[in-house]
Amino acid sequence: MSEETVGRPGGFLAALDTRHVGGFYVYLAVLATIGGFLFGYDTANIGSALPFLPFNLGAIGIGIVVSGASVGAAVGAISAGPVTDRFGRKYLLILDSAIFALGAILSAVAWNAAVLDVARIVIGLAIGADSAIATAYISEFAPKNRRGSLSIIQQWMITVGILVAYIIAVIVLEVAPHATSNVDWRLLLGLGAIPALVSLALRARMPESPRWLLLQGRNEDVKHALHKLGMEVTDQQVTEEVAAVRAQVAAGSVRSRFTPAVRRALIVICVWFTFQQITGINVAFYYGPHLLMPYFVGPHTSAVQAEVSGVLAATVLAIVNVISTFFAFRYIDRVGRRLLGMGAYTGMFVFLLVGAAGAAYLHGVAQLILIMVGFALFIACFAIGVGGTGWLLQGEVFPTSVRGTAASIGATVDWLANYVLVLVYPIASAALGLPWVMVIFAVLCVFAVLFINRFVPETKGLAADDVIKLFDGPVKRTRPSTPSTPQPT
Repeated sequence: MSEETVGRPGGFLAALDTRHVGGFYVYLAVLATIGGFLFGYDTANIGSALPFLPFNLGAIGIGIVVSGASVGAAVGAISAGPVTDRFGRKYLLILDSAIFALGAILSAVAWNAAVLDVARIVIGLAIGADSAIATAYISEFAPKNRRGSLSIIQQWMITVGILVAYIIAVIVLEVAPHATSNVDWRLLLGLGAIPALVSLALRARMPESPRWLLLQGRNEDVKHALHKLGMEVTDQQVTEEVAAVRAQVAAGSVRSRFTPAVRRALIVICVWFTFQQITGINVAFYYGPHLLMPYFVGPHTSAVQAEVSGVLAATVLAIVNVISTFFAFRYIDRVGRRLLGMGAYTGMFVFLLVGAAGAAYLHGVAQLILIMVGFALFIACFAIGVGGTGWLLQGEVFPTSVRGTAASIGATVDWLANYVLVLVYPIASAALGLPWVMVIFAVLCVFAVLFINRFVPETKGLAADDVIKLFDGPVKRTRPSTPSTPQPT
Protein backbone atom coordinates (compact mmCIF):
# COMPACT_ATOMS: atom_id res chain seq x y z
CA MET A 1 0.00 0.00 0.00
CA SER A 2 1.65 3.20 -1.14
CA GLU A 3 1.25 6.37 0.90
CA GLU A 4 0.29 9.69 -0.64
CA THR A 5 0.30 13.15 0.88
CA VAL A 6 -2.87 14.93 -0.10
CA GLY A 7 -2.98 18.61 -0.89
CA ARG A 8 -5.23 18.87 -3.93
CA PRO A 9 -8.06 21.30 -4.55
CA GLY A 10 -11.36 20.00 -3.31
CA GLY A 11 -9.99 18.39 -0.16
CA PHE A 12 -8.94 14.85 0.58
CA LEU A 13 -12.41 13.37 -0.01
CA ALA A 14 -12.12 14.55 -3.61
CA ALA A 15 -8.66 12.98 -3.73
CA LEU A 16 -10.04 9.75 -2.28
CA ASP A 17 -12.58 9.65 -5.11
CA THR A 18 -9.83 9.68 -7.75
CA ARG A 19 -7.26 7.32 -6.23
CA HIS A 20 -5.80 4.25 -7.91
CA VAL A 21 -7.32 1.02 -6.62
CA GLY A 22 -4.55 -1.11 -5.16
CA GLY A 23 -4.55 -4.52 -3.55
CA PHE A 24 -5.50 -3.15 -0.13
CA TYR A 25 -8.72 -1.64 -1.50
CA VAL A 26 -9.69 -5.00 -3.00
CA TYR A 27 -8.81 -6.71 0.29
CA LEU A 28 -11.06 -4.30 2.19
CA ALA A 29 -13.91 -4.88 -0.25
CA VAL A 30 -13.58 -8.65 0.13
CA LEU A 31 -13.41 -8.33 3.91
CA ALA A 32 -16.50 -6.10 3.96
CA THR A 33 -18.38 -8.66 1.88
CA ILE A 34 -17.44 -11.82 3.78
CA GLY A 35 -20.95 -11.45 5.10
CA GLY A 36 -22.06 -11.91 1.49
CA PHE A 37 -20.27 -15.28 1.45
CA LEU A 38 -22.01 -16.27 4.68
CA PHE A 39 -25.27 -14.88 3.28
CA GLY A 40 -24.93 -17.21 0.27
CA TYR A 41 -23.77 -20.20 2.30
CA ASP A 42 -26.35 -19.96 5.07
CA THR A 43 -29.27 -19.43 2.70
CA ALA A 44 -28.27 -22.25 0.31
CA ASN A 45 -27.28 -24.95 2.81
CA ILE A 46 -30.82 -25.31 4.15
CA GLY A 47 -31.98 -26.59 0.76
CA SER A 48 -29.49 -29.48 0.93
CA ALA A 49 -30.21 -30.28 4.59
CA LEU A 50 -33.98 -30.04 4.31
CA PRO A 51 -34.76 -33.64 3.22
CA PHE A 52 -32.79 -35.05 6.15
CA LEU A 53 -34.00 -32.98 9.08
CA PRO A 54 -35.25 -35.42 11.76
CA PHE A 55 -38.24 -33.24 12.63
CA ASN A 56 -41.86 -33.64 11.56
CA LEU A 57 -42.18 -30.31 9.83
CA GLY A 58 -45.00 -30.64 7.32
CA ALA A 59 -45.51 -28.20 4.44
CA ILE A 60 -45.99 -25.15 6.68
CA GLY A 61 -43.04 -26.11 8.88
CA ILE A 62 -40.78 -26.39 5.83
CA GLY A 63 -41.80 -22.94 4.70
CA ILE A 64 -41.11 -21.53 8.17
CA VAL A 65 -37.66 -23.11 8.39
CA VAL A 66 -36.63 -22.02 4.90
CA SER A 67 -38.02 -18.50 5.25
CA GLY A 68 -36.80 -17.97 8.82
CA ALA A 69 -33.54 -16.40 7.65
CA SER A 70 -35.52 -13.95 5.51
CA VAL A 71 -37.63 -12.88 8.51
CA GLY A 72 -34.51 -12.32 10.59
CA ALA A 73 -32.85 -10.52 7.69
CA ALA A 74 -35.70 -8.01 7.45
CA VAL A 75 -35.35 -7.24 11.17
CA GLY A 76 -31.55 -7.10 10.95
CA ALA A 77 -31.64 -4.78 7.94
CA ILE A 78 -34.02 -2.23 9.45
CA SER A 79 -32.09 -2.28 12.74
CA ALA A 80 -28.76 -1.76 10.99
CA GLY A 81 -29.38 1.81 9.88
CA PRO A 82 -29.63 3.55 13.26
CA VAL A 83 -26.83 1.37 14.67
CA THR A 84 -24.35 2.04 11.89
CA ASP A 85 -25.15 5.76 11.68
CA ARG A 86 -24.61 6.02 15.44
CA PHE A 87 -21.67 3.68 16.05
CA GLY A 88 -20.03 3.30 12.63
CA ARG A 89 -19.84 0.89 9.72
CA LYS A 90 -16.95 -1.14 11.14
CA TYR A 91 -18.69 -1.75 14.48
CA LEU A 92 -21.73 -3.27 12.80
CA LEU A 93 -19.67 -5.50 10.48
CA ILE A 94 -17.78 -6.93 13.48
CA LEU A 95 -21.02 -7.55 15.38
CA ASP A 96 -22.51 -9.29 12.33
CA SER A 97 -19.63 -11.78 12.18
CA ALA A 98 -20.26 -12.75 15.80
CA ILE A 99 -23.99 -13.21 15.14
CA PHE A 100 -23.28 -15.34 12.05
CA ALA A 101 -21.09 -17.65 14.15
CA LEU A 102 -23.70 -17.90 16.92
CA GLY A 103 -26.48 -18.75 14.47
CA ALA A 104 -24.43 -21.43 12.69
CA ILE A 105 -23.44 -23.12 15.96
CA LEU A 106 -27.03 -23.03 17.23
CA SER A 107 -28.22 -24.56 13.94
CA ALA A 108 -25.74 -27.42 14.30
CA VAL A 109 -26.85 -28.33 17.83
CA ALA A 110 -30.59 -27.76 17.31
CA TRP A 111 -32.53 -30.44 19.23
CA ASN A 112 -35.95 -29.63 17.82
CA ALA A 113 -37.60 -27.65 15.04
CA ALA A 114 -38.25 -24.62 17.25
CA VAL A 115 -34.54 -24.25 18.08
CA LEU A 116 -33.68 -24.56 14.40
CA ASP A 117 -36.23 -21.87 13.56
CA VAL A 118 -34.64 -19.56 16.15
CA ALA A 119 -31.16 -20.31 14.80
CA ARG A 120 -32.27 -19.47 11.26
CA ILE A 121 -33.73 -16.17 12.46
CA VAL A 122 -30.47 -15.36 14.29
CA ILE A 123 -28.50 -16.00 11.10
CA GLY A 124 -31.01 -13.84 9.27
CA LEU A 125 -30.31 -10.93 11.62
CA ALA A 126 -26.67 -10.95 10.56
CA ILE A 127 -27.52 -11.46 6.89
CA GLY A 128 -29.87 -8.49 6.88
CA ALA A 129 -27.56 -6.14 8.75
CA ASP A 130 -24.58 -7.10 6.62
CA SER A 131 -26.50 -6.71 3.37
CA ALA A 132 -27.65 -3.27 4.50
CA ILE A 133 -24.19 -1.87 5.18
CA ALA A 134 -21.48 -3.77 3.23
CA THR A 135 -21.78 -1.83 -0.04
CA ALA A 136 -22.42 1.41 1.85
CA TYR A 137 -19.06 0.93 3.59
CA ILE A 138 -17.35 0.23 0.27
CA SER A 139 -18.95 3.27 -1.38
CA GLU A 140 -17.46 5.51 1.30
CA PHE A 141 -13.83 4.66 0.53
CA ALA A 142 -13.90 3.41 -3.08
CA PRO A 143 -12.75 5.73 -5.92
CA LYS A 144 -15.71 6.77 -8.04
CA ASN A 145 -14.50 5.05 -11.23
CA ARG A 146 -14.12 1.70 -9.46
CA ARG A 147 -16.97 1.90 -6.96
CA GLY A 148 -19.11 -0.38 -9.08
CA SER A 149 -16.55 -3.14 -9.53
CA LEU A 150 -15.58 -3.09 -5.84
CA SER A 151 -19.19 -3.11 -4.67
CA ILE A 152 -20.13 -5.91 -7.05
CA ILE A 153 -17.80 -8.15 -5.00
CA GLN A 154 -20.75 -8.39 -2.57
CA GLN A 155 -22.77 -10.28 -5.18
CA TRP A 156 -19.76 -12.36 -6.20
CA MET A 157 -19.22 -13.42 -2.59
CA ILE A 158 -22.88 -14.40 -2.31
CA THR A 159 -22.52 -16.61 -5.38
CA VAL A 160 -19.33 -18.21 -4.03
CA GLY A 161 -21.09 -18.90 -0.71
CA ILE A 162 -23.94 -20.64 -2.53
CA LEU A 163 -21.49 -22.72 -4.57
CA VAL A 164 -19.44 -23.72 -1.52
CA ALA A 165 -22.63 -24.75 0.30
CA TYR A 166 -23.52 -27.13 -2.53
CA ILE A 167 -19.99 -28.52 -2.86
CA ILE A 168 -19.81 -29.23 0.87
CA ALA A 169 -23.24 -30.88 0.71
CA VAL A 170 -22.13 -33.24 -2.06
CA ILE A 171 -18.94 -34.15 -0.18
CA VAL A 172 -20.69 -34.74 3.15
CA LEU A 173 -23.52 -36.78 1.63
CA GLU A 174 -21.11 -38.90 -0.44
CA VAL A 175 -18.73 -39.55 2.47
CA ALA A 176 -21.41 -40.38 5.06
CA PRO A 177 -24.61 -41.39 3.20
CA HIS A 178 -25.87 -43.37 6.22
CA ALA A 179 -25.58 -40.48 8.67
CA THR A 180 -27.88 -38.04 6.91
CA SER A 181 -30.41 -37.73 9.73
CA ASN A 182 -28.00 -37.34 12.64
CA VAL A 183 -24.59 -35.93 11.61
CA ASP A 184 -24.66 -34.76 7.99
CA TRP A 185 -27.30 -32.06 8.25
CA ARG A 186 -25.65 -30.69 11.40
CA LEU A 187 -22.33 -30.38 9.56
CA LEU A 188 -23.99 -28.68 6.60
CA LEU A 189 -25.56 -26.05 8.83
CA GLY A 190 -22.73 -25.67 11.36
CA LEU A 191 -19.65 -25.28 9.17
CA GLY A 192 -20.62 -21.68 8.44
CA ALA A 193 -19.28 -20.79 11.90
CA ILE A 194 -15.68 -21.19 10.68
CA PRO A 195 -15.57 -18.34 8.10
CA ALA A 196 -17.69 -16.25 10.48
CA LEU A 197 -15.08 -16.52 13.23
CA VAL A 198 -12.25 -15.79 10.76
CA SER A 199 -14.07 -12.67 9.56
CA LEU A 200 -14.63 -11.60 13.17
CA ALA A 201 -10.86 -11.50 13.71
CA LEU A 202 -10.04 -9.80 10.41
CA ARG A 203 -12.79 -7.17 10.50
CA ALA A 204 -11.49 -5.89 13.84
CA ARG A 205 -8.45 -4.54 11.93
CA MET A 206 -10.44 -2.72 9.22
CA PRO A 207 -10.31 1.08 9.01
CA GLU A 208 -13.54 2.90 9.78
CA SER A 209 -15.21 4.82 6.94
CA PRO A 210 -13.41 8.21 6.71
CA ARG A 211 -16.62 9.88 5.51
CA TRP A 212 -18.55 8.66 8.55
CA LEU A 213 -15.71 9.74 10.87
CA LEU A 214 -15.74 13.23 9.37
CA LEU A 215 -19.44 13.58 10.09
CA GLN A 216 -18.71 12.66 13.71
CA GLY A 217 -15.87 15.22 13.96
CA ARG A 218 -13.37 12.52 14.99
CA ASN A 219 -10.28 14.19 13.52
CA GLU A 220 -7.57 11.84 14.80
CA ASP A 221 -9.54 8.78 13.72
CA VAL A 222 -9.94 10.31 10.25
CA LYS A 223 -6.16 10.58 9.96
CA HIS A 224 -5.72 7.00 11.16
CA ALA A 225 -8.30 5.63 8.70
CA LEU A 226 -6.78 7.53 5.78
CA HIS A 227 -3.32 6.31 6.77
CA LYS A 228 -4.58 2.74 6.41
CA LEU A 229 -5.95 3.70 2.99
CA GLY A 230 -2.51 4.97 1.96
CA MET A 231 -3.17 8.71 2.36
CA GLU A 232 -1.35 11.08 4.69
CA VAL A 233 -3.16 14.25 5.79
CA THR A 234 -2.26 16.98 8.26
CA ASP A 235 -4.28 18.25 11.21
CA GLN A 236 -4.98 21.43 9.26
CA GLN A 237 -6.32 19.51 6.25
CA VAL A 238 -8.63 17.48 8.48
CA THR A 239 -9.82 20.65 10.21
CA GLU A 240 -10.51 22.28 6.85
CA GLU A 241 -12.39 19.23 5.59
CA VAL A 242 -14.51 19.07 8.75
CA ALA A 243 -15.27 22.77 8.37
CA ALA A 244 -16.32 22.20 4.75
CA VAL A 245 -18.57 19.31 5.76
CA ARG A 246 -20.13 21.39 8.55
CA ALA A 247 -20.70 24.24 6.09
CA GLN A 248 -22.54 21.82 3.83
CA VAL A 249 -24.54 20.62 6.81
CA ALA A 250 -25.49 24.19 7.64
CA ALA A 251 -26.51 24.76 4.02
CA GLY A 252 -28.65 21.65 4.19
CA SER A 253 -26.93 19.84 1.30
CA VAL A 254 -25.42 16.96 3.25
CA ARG A 255 -27.31 16.42 6.49
CA SER A 256 -30.57 17.23 4.75
CA ARG A 257 -31.97 13.94 5.97
CA PHE A 258 -34.91 12.70 3.93
CA THR A 259 -35.30 15.40 1.31
CA PRO A 260 -37.53 14.81 -1.74
CA ALA A 261 -34.44 13.60 -3.64
CA VAL A 262 -33.54 11.11 -0.91
CA ARG A 263 -37.13 9.88 -0.72
CA ARG A 264 -37.25 9.48 -4.50
CA ALA A 265 -33.97 7.53 -4.44
CA LEU A 266 -35.26 5.34 -1.62
CA ILE A 267 -38.44 4.49 -3.52
CA VAL A 268 -36.39 3.56 -6.59
CA ILE A 269 -34.12 1.29 -4.53
CA CYS A 270 -37.08 -0.38 -2.79
CA VAL A 271 -38.83 -1.07 -6.10
CA TRP A 272 -35.58 -2.39 -7.61
CA PHE A 273 -35.16 -4.78 -4.68
CA THR A 274 -38.78 -5.91 -4.93
CA PHE A 275 -38.37 -6.82 -8.61
CA GLN A 276 -35.00 -8.41 -7.81
CA GLN A 277 -36.78 -10.91 -5.56
CA ILE A 278 -40.25 -11.45 -7.06
CA THR A 279 -38.84 -12.37 -10.47
CA GLY A 280 -37.82 -15.67 -8.89
CA ILE A 281 -34.07 -15.85 -8.45
CA ASN A 282 -34.11 -17.43 -5.01
CA VAL A 283 -36.47 -20.19 -6.04
CA ALA A 284 -33.44 -21.64 -7.85
CA PHE A 285 -31.17 -21.36 -4.82
CA TYR A 286 -33.43 -21.93 -1.81
CA TYR A 287 -35.38 -24.75 -3.41
CA GLY A 288 -32.87 -25.79 -6.10
CA PRO A 289 -31.97 -29.29 -4.87
CA HIS A 290 -35.54 -29.90 -3.67
CA LEU A 291 -36.97 -28.66 -6.99
CA LEU A 292 -34.58 -30.62 -9.22
CA MET A 293 -34.43 -33.86 -7.21
CA PRO A 294 -37.70 -35.35 -8.65
CA TYR A 295 -36.20 -35.27 -12.15
CA PHE A 296 -33.53 -37.74 -10.99
CA VAL A 297 -35.79 -40.19 -9.18
CA GLY A 298 -35.88 -43.65 -10.79
CA PRO A 299 -36.89 -47.17 -9.85
CA HIS A 300 -33.38 -47.99 -8.65
CA THR A 301 -32.46 -44.62 -7.15
CA SER A 302 -32.25 -44.15 -3.38
CA ALA A 303 -33.40 -40.97 -1.67
CA VAL A 304 -29.78 -40.02 -0.91
CA GLN A 305 -28.70 -40.64 -4.50
CA ALA A 306 -31.56 -38.52 -5.84
CA GLU A 307 -30.71 -35.76 -3.37
CA VAL A 308 -27.03 -35.84 -4.35
CA SER A 309 -28.04 -35.60 -8.01
CA GLY A 310 -30.31 -32.66 -7.21
CA VAL A 311 -27.51 -30.94 -5.30
CA LEU A 312 -25.09 -31.57 -8.17
CA ALA A 313 -27.54 -30.01 -10.62
CA ALA A 314 -27.92 -27.03 -8.29
CA THR A 315 -24.11 -26.87 -8.09
CA VAL A 316 -23.97 -26.44 -11.86
CA LEU A 317 -26.36 -23.50 -11.54
CA ALA A 318 -24.20 -22.06 -8.75
CA ILE A 319 -21.08 -22.32 -10.94
CA VAL A 320 -22.90 -20.43 -13.69
CA ASN A 321 -23.79 -17.81 -11.07
CA VAL A 322 -20.17 -17.34 -9.98
CA ILE A 323 -18.81 -17.13 -13.52
CA SER A 324 -21.51 -14.72 -14.66
CA THR A 325 -20.91 -12.40 -11.72
CA PHE A 326 -17.36 -11.95 -12.99
CA PHE A 327 -18.80 -10.25 -16.07
CA ALA A 328 -20.77 -7.92 -13.81
CA PHE A 329 -17.54 -7.08 -11.99
CA ARG A 330 -15.83 -6.34 -15.30
CA TYR A 331 -18.51 -4.31 -17.05
CA ILE A 332 -20.55 -2.53 -14.36
CA ASP A 333 -18.30 0.58 -14.49
CA ARG A 334 -18.04 0.49 -18.30
CA VAL A 335 -21.55 -0.25 -19.52
CA GLY A 336 -23.37 1.28 -16.56
CA ARG A 337 -26.17 0.24 -14.24
CA ARG A 338 -29.17 1.04 -16.48
CA LEU A 339 -28.16 -0.85 -19.62
CA LEU A 340 -26.97 -3.91 -17.70
CA GLY A 341 -30.21 -3.97 -15.71
CA MET A 342 -32.55 -3.65 -18.70
CA GLY A 343 -30.54 -6.15 -20.74
CA ALA A 344 -30.47 -8.62 -17.86
CA TYR A 345 -34.22 -8.54 -17.25
CA THR A 346 -34.85 -8.98 -20.98
CA GLY A 347 -32.68 -12.08 -20.97
CA MET A 348 -34.37 -13.38 -17.82
CA PHE A 349 -37.76 -13.00 -19.53
CA VAL A 350 -36.61 -15.09 -22.51
CA PHE A 351 -34.99 -17.89 -20.54
CA LEU A 352 -37.80 -18.21 -18.03
CA LEU A 353 -40.09 -18.94 -20.97
CA VAL A 354 -37.55 -21.46 -22.29
CA GLY A 355 -37.54 -23.29 -18.95
CA ALA A 356 -41.34 -23.12 -18.71
CA ALA A 357 -41.68 -24.67 -22.17
CA GLY A 358 -39.37 -27.51 -21.19
CA ALA A 359 -41.27 -28.18 -17.96
CA ALA A 360 -44.66 -28.08 -19.73
CA TYR A 361 -44.12 -29.90 -23.01
CA LEU A 362 -41.13 -32.23 -22.70
CA HIS A 363 -40.37 -35.38 -20.73
CA GLY A 364 -37.37 -37.34 -19.54
CA VAL A 365 -33.83 -36.22 -20.35
CA ALA A 366 -34.95 -33.57 -22.84
CA GLN A 367 -37.15 -31.98 -20.19
CA LEU A 368 -34.34 -31.90 -17.64
CA ILE A 369 -31.90 -30.41 -20.16
CA LEU A 370 -34.22 -27.60 -21.21
CA ILE A 371 -35.14 -26.79 -17.59
CA MET A 372 -31.45 -26.66 -16.67
CA VAL A 373 -30.60 -24.50 -19.69
CA GLY A 374 -33.47 -22.14 -18.92
CA PHE A 375 -32.53 -21.84 -15.23
CA ALA A 376 -28.79 -21.51 -15.98
CA LEU A 377 -29.17 -18.67 -18.49
CA PHE A 378 -31.81 -17.00 -16.33
CA ILE A 379 -29.33 -17.03 -13.44
CA ALA A 380 -26.52 -15.78 -15.72
CA CYS A 381 -28.57 -12.76 -16.77
CA PHE A 382 -29.53 -12.02 -13.18
CA ALA A 383 -25.92 -12.24 -12.01
CA ILE A 384 -24.64 -9.92 -14.74
CA GLY A 385 -27.13 -7.09 -14.43
CA VAL A 386 -29.57 -7.40 -11.54
CA GLY A 387 -28.26 -8.94 -8.32
CA GLY A 388 -25.03 -7.05 -7.77
CA THR A 389 -26.40 -3.91 -9.40
CA GLY A 390 -29.13 -3.67 -6.77
CA TRP A 391 -26.67 -3.87 -3.88
CA LEU A 392 -24.37 -1.38 -5.62
CA LEU A 393 -27.14 1.18 -6.11
CA GLN A 394 -28.25 0.73 -2.51
CA GLY A 395 -24.76 1.66 -1.33
CA GLU A 396 -24.09 4.60 -3.66
CA VAL A 397 -27.28 6.62 -4.22
CA PHE A 398 -27.68 8.11 -0.73
CA PRO A 399 -25.67 10.96 0.87
CA THR A 400 -23.31 9.97 3.69
CA SER A 401 -25.47 11.46 6.44
CA VAL A 402 -28.39 9.12 5.73
CA ARG A 403 -26.64 6.30 3.88
CA GLY A 404 -26.83 3.79 6.72
CA THR A 405 -30.49 4.40 7.53
CA ALA A 406 -31.67 4.61 3.92
CA ALA A 407 -29.66 1.57 2.84
CA SER A 408 -31.10 -0.44 5.71
CA ILE A 409 -34.65 0.44 4.66
CA GLY A 410 -33.90 -0.72 1.11
CA ALA A 411 -32.38 -3.97 2.38
CA THR A 412 -35.43 -4.54 4.60
CA VAL A 413 -37.72 -4.29 1.60
CA ASP A 414 -35.47 -6.74 -0.25
CA TRP A 415 -35.75 -9.28 2.54
CA LEU A 416 -39.48 -8.86 2.98
CA ALA A 417 -39.93 -9.47 -0.75
CA ASN A 418 -37.64 -12.48 -0.44
CA TYR A 419 -39.68 -13.79 2.48
CA VAL A 420 -42.91 -13.51 0.49
CA LEU A 421 -41.34 -15.29 -2.48
CA VAL A 422 -39.91 -18.15 -0.43
CA LEU A 423 -43.14 -18.63 1.49
CA VAL A 424 -45.51 -18.35 -1.49
CA TYR A 425 -43.55 -20.36 -4.07
CA PRO A 426 -44.42 -23.86 -2.74
CA ILE A 427 -48.10 -22.91 -2.61
CA ALA A 428 -48.07 -21.36 -6.10
CA SER A 429 -46.14 -24.29 -7.54
CA ALA A 430 -48.60 -26.80 -6.06
CA ALA A 431 -51.60 -24.85 -7.33
CA LEU A 432 -50.35 -23.77 -10.78
CA GLY A 433 -47.37 -25.98 -11.56
CA LEU A 434 -43.78 -24.93 -12.24
CA PRO A 435 -44.37 -23.82 -15.87
CA TRP A 436 -47.03 -21.25 -14.99
CA VAL A 437 -45.01 -19.96 -12.05
CA MET A 438 -42.09 -19.35 -14.43
CA VAL A 439 -44.41 -17.55 -16.86
CA ILE A 440 -45.53 -15.23 -14.03
CA PHE A 441 -41.89 -14.50 -13.21
CA ALA A 442 -41.26 -13.72 -16.90
CA VAL A 443 -44.13 -11.20 -17.03
CA LEU A 444 -42.72 -9.48 -13.93
CA CYS A 445 -39.36 -9.16 -15.73
CA VAL A 446 -41.08 -7.08 -18.43
CA PHE A 447 -42.40 -4.68 -15.79
CA ALA A 448 -38.88 -4.49 -14.33
CA VAL A 449 -37.45 -3.35 -17.69
CA LEU A 450 -40.10 -0.62 -17.95
CA PHE A 451 -39.37 0.51 -14.40
CA ILE A 452 -35.61 0.84 -14.97
CA ASN A 453 -36.09 2.72 -18.24
CA ARG A 454 -38.41 5.23 -16.60
CA PHE A 455 -37.05 5.73 -13.10
CA VAL A 456 -33.41 4.59 -12.69
CA PRO A 457 -30.68 7.14 -13.61
CA GLU A 458 -27.12 6.23 -14.59
CA THR A 459 -24.76 6.62 -11.61
CA LYS A 460 -21.43 5.36 -12.97
CA GLY A 461 -18.43 7.66 -12.64
CA LEU A 462 -20.02 10.08 -10.16
CA ALA A 463 -18.58 10.98 -6.76
CA ALA A 464 -20.29 9.20 -3.86
CA ASP A 465 -21.98 12.32 -2.51
CA ASP A 466 -23.00 13.64 -5.96
CA VAL A 467 -25.19 10.72 -7.01
CA ILE A 468 -28.19 12.01 -5.05
CA LYS A 469 -28.40 15.02 -7.42
CA LEU A 470 -29.72 12.66 -10.11
CA PHE A 471 -32.86 12.22 -8.01
CA ASP A 472 -33.75 15.90 -7.74
CA GLY A 473 -36.24 15.38 -10.56
CA PRO A 474 -37.38 12.85 -13.17
CA VAL A 475 -34.75 10.80 -15.00
CA LYS A 476 -33.47 12.36 -18.22
CA ARG A 477 -33.72 9.31 -20.44
CA THR A 478 -31.65 10.94 -23.19
CA ARG A 479 -28.86 11.72 -20.72
CA PRO A 480 -29.58 9.58 -17.63
CA SER A 481 -26.28 10.41 -15.91
CA THR A 482 -27.06 14.14 -15.59
CA PRO A 483 -29.48 15.83 -13.15
CA SER A 484 -32.83 16.86 -14.61
CA THR A 485 -32.92 20.08 -12.57
CA PRO A 486 -30.35 22.91 -12.66
CA GLN A 487 -27.64 22.57 -9.99
CA PRO A 488 -26.22 25.50 -8.00
CA THR A 489 -22.74 26.57 -9.05
